[in-house]
Amino acid sequence: MERLQAAIEKARAQRDKTETGTPRFRKKPAVPPKTGQSDTDRPAWEALEALQIDGKRLLHNRVTTYEHGDESAPFDLLRTRMLQQAHDNGWRRIGLVSPNAGCGKSTVAVNLAFSLARHRDIYSLVLDFDLRRKGMTNVLGQFPSLGTADVLRRQADFSDVARRFGPNVAFGLNSERRVQDPSEILQSSMAAEVLEEIETKYQPDIVLFDLPPIMDSDDNFGFLKKVDCALVVVAAEKTSMSQIDVAERHVAELTNVMGLVLNKCRYPSKTQGQVYGKY
Repeated sequence: MERLQAAIEKARAQRDKTETGTPRFRKKPAVPPKTGQSDTDRPAWEALEALQIDGKRLLHNRVTTYEHGDESAPFDLLRTRMLQQAHDNGWRRIGLVSPNAGCGKSTVAVNLAFSLARHRDIYSLVLDFDLRRKGMTNVLGQFPSLGTADVLRRQADFSDVARRFGPNVAFGLNSERRVQDPSEILQSSMAAEVLEEIETKYQPDIVLFDLPPIMDSDDNFGFLKKVDCALVVVAAEKTSMSQIDVAERHVAELTNVMGLVLNKCRYPSKTQGQVYGKY
């Protein structure tokens, strides 16, 4: 892991020498906190359909945060650092991206969601905006007939596709139907308006987006400007340094890079946890 950190810092230094113009990291205006409301002040949340939990399926899909314990510690650490950076910078919308498919960003998103659920004074939306795939849908084993794309096209209400876990976390899931025009949907003004309407109704403190892989399509390039920051999820022994560098460069051109998550690490560092490394 130390070698990976050194290589990343070297790549960043070399890239920064050749880049001019606007700063790579841009701080956005602070978002007023919305915590402190009781459950009874959230009737829209209470009306959402409850998530049906299949503990065996979650464990099979490497979801370790459903129950608090040693296995959840790495994601709890990631959650806490994420919340600290969000608070310090006034960020609320946080994207999860990866260079390519198969890095496990949907699994990371679900683990973060269950970890966030233990912060009962923080309300979180976790939205699957990777419209070409059914990442969180498959991980959770929930298969709504309507999906996120239908919501963004105003063909369904968010409550039709959402599943609530506990009083303070809601998942927005994709359906099993193929989406014909995902890039156009994500980049549309209608999608931006719908998202603002959802936030106005549900008043989340944190919104996590499971976003498409950065190198597989142009889906992200219009939408990343609408998030405050992004975590880049990479797979140990699979994602190359050049892919990490290109992905981080693309993300930095569109929004703030919150950090890097090293997933699927078979040789954990005692100081960084089992699946997490941030530099």
